[in-house]
Amino acid sequence: MGSKNKLKRFKENETFANVIQPTRDEVVAGFSVKGRWSEHFGNSNPIVVELGCGKGEYTIGLARQNSEKNFIGIDIKGARFWRGAKTALEEKLNNVAFLRTQIELIDKLFAKNEVSEIWITFPDPQIKYKRTKHRMTNQVFIEKYRKILVPGGFVHLKTDSEFMHGYTLGLLHGLGLEITYANHDVYKNAGSPEEVLKIQTFYENQYLEIGKPITYIQFRLN
Repeated sequence: MGSKNKLKRFKENETFANVIQPTRDEVVAGFSVKGRWSEHFGNSNPIVVELGCGKGEYTIGLARQNSEKNFIGIDIKGARFWRGAKTALEEKLNNVAFLRTQIELIDKLFAKNEVSEIWITFPDPQIKYKRTKHRMTNQVFIEKYRKILVPGGFVHLKTDSEFMHGYTLGLLHGLGLEITYANHDVYKNAGSPEEVLKIQTFYENQYLEIGKPITYIQFRLN
């Protein structure tokens, strides 16, 4: 994407009512919407968060299927989720918001028990050992998710990375957490939830074209 296109999208994001772009300092000092997301959406419906939402395809797809829930896509790259934000406005999806910030600040964006579910879709697996701290299912992130999820809230991990799939399963077993569903090839093996099969991202379609298995884990933070 050219720099002119990025700048144009950044500018347009500033005009979108469904986009929130706090500075890091604002989040750390005390994010104004934390604990008040129900006011932002104008209802008390359950809140579902997608981390590293990219173009917002999963956030939008889930919102279309679940009008009784609110969905928030989070990514630091606003030029990417511009497409999702624009689509939500065009389709009048009032249960969608996009938040431009760092994912490691997740526990400063939401209050205790404010989030019902978390989706992690095709994250960078951070395979090198020195990048372990950046894996979005490591123990530090798990504890952050625990702080904001309602009791019994679900985390969903959908990835093309067999490494990420195996690493996460091993970690969850080690922590004694409840794995409610796991599938190492969702399109080959039956039984995956509908939203796992019917919503596909741009990159997911590319992986499928070359025959790469897509994996999925659903787990609960007891």
